[in-house]
Amino acid sequence: MKCTTLFASLGLIVSAAGLLPAQDEKKCEFQKPGPEHALLKQFEGTWDAAIKGYVEPGKPPMESAGTCDFKMLLDGRFLQQEFTSEMMGQPFSGVGISAYDNLRKRYVTAWIDTMGTGIFMMEGTASADGKTITLRGQHDEPGGGHMMHRAVWKIVDGNTQTFDMYGTHKHGKEMKMLEIAYTRKP
Repeated sequence: MKCTTLFASLGLIVSAAGLLPAQDEKKCEFQKPGPEHALLKQFEGTWDAAIKGYVEPGKPPMESAGTCDFKMLLDGRFLQQEFTSEMMGQPFSGVGISAYDNLRKRYVTAWIDTMGTGIFMMEGTASADGKTITLRGQHDEPGGGHMMHRAVWKIVDGNTQTFDMYGTHKHGKEMKMLEIAYTRKP
């Protein structure tokens, strides 16, 4: 009871001093979706995906098709992606969450799928025109070490986007690993 009274009294004193509204306004700016979130919102909908997976350098890519559903969550703050396709002849599904972190001024993604049990995180920035988002991250590899990743997400137009991912094993040369061409379903 004493703790509640103390916090209530402190709240009244801070409000009376005029400190609380300024702090609340600043805090609220970090909470509100902005133009970067509007950029993500344009992906909402169902997309066909043409996938090329590059397994070995110099070998032709493995090709497959899939679908992806994008939707905004929590009043336009986060973009959820639900992806289904085949990978190496097996059913594949994955879920991603992408966001723009107003506080850190960076795009952030988290990805989970049926090929593992970890959460893959990447972060990065957009080009000046907002049409290309470049992300970087890393994941642990079986047997030790980790792989560095770079992904380039391009908005070609309102109905077309591409996602290319590159990887570097243990300080080796970067190689293209994945290419996805998305076309919006009518």
